[in-house]
Amino acid sequence: MTDEAIAWAVKTGDPAFADWDAFTAWLEGDPGRARAYDRAMAAVADAAEAGHAAPAVNDDARPGEPPAPQDAAAAAASAGAGAAGGGRRWRWLALAATVVLVAMVGFLQLRGSGYVVETAPGETMVVPLADGSEIALGGGTRIALDRDRPRFAALEQGRALFTVRHDESDPFTVTVGEHTLVDAGTVFDVARAGGATSVAVSEGVVLVNPARKLARLEPGDTLSVADGGHDYRRGTAPIARIGEWSTGHLTFDDASLAEVARELSGSTGIAFTAAPAVAGRRASGSVALAPLAQDPASLGPLFGVVVRREGDGWTIDSR
Repeated sequence: MTDEAIAWAVKTGDPAFADWDAFTAWLEGDPGRARAYDRAMAAVADAAEAGHAAPAVNDDARPGEPPAPQDAAAAAASAGAGAAGGGRRWRWLALAATVVLVAMVGFLQLRGSGYVVETAPGETMVVPLADGSEIALGGGTRIALDRDRPRFAALEQGRALFTVRHDESDPFTVTVGEHTLVDAGTVFDVARAGGATSVAVSEGVVLVNPARKLARLEPGDTLSVADGGHDYRRGTAPIARIGEWSTGHLTFDDASLAEVARELSGSTGIAFTAAPAVAGRRASGSVALAPLAQDPASLGPLFGVVVRREGDGWTIDSR
């Protein structure tokens, strides 16, 4: 972990570094990583402070002891003036001062309270929150969080299973698409794909768009709605199936094969596509993800279709 923290400190100190999402995901993967990174940055800051506190250039320095610059400008000037060995030392010190400054600036940029966690297709992750709640993320998911607001999340795409610590005085709020979900101590699953939102409650109560008193969902209740629409489809689901994707299973109830392909692509990391001739066909069934990842064609008998390899992906088609 220390080696990783040092490596990230070097990367984030590069002015061209842009992959803050990956860095944030690394931080959130283990609480100890943030502490390791802070220690690495503190060491850099200490080095910078020591450099500023160093004595002025001393031409009478002992043999083998490099002179200490008063500041980076002095180092650069000395490097330009440069005798052979001393010039190399000055150039190294000037570079070190620059790296220290850049790394500190990158660290300050990171300290903003908002951050984003993103998973790749086929990847799952559990994100612990400061209030004791946690969020399990499915493959191909992007969620925005805020360190200053630990009881808030914004699901931008993908699927997340929320396990929320009860606090009546401070309900947990999730925004997803055009909608707001509020609860006070619940386990619930939220999916966002193709401009549509679906919610399923396993424990507790979730209020959907409470300002408009749209819906109150209790254990086993489900709701789905498309952006810009007012056709809210309510239903029920076996509680044991809600969030089951986090245990490596997916169950489809009267889903289109296009929806099946999309869900399986995100959950396995394998590109499934439904051919136009069957994309709208409805299907029901339960899929174990690990065996499917090993043999994508095994999906065929379950849904009465053919699954064939095409390029880097798999196409679901009629027999």
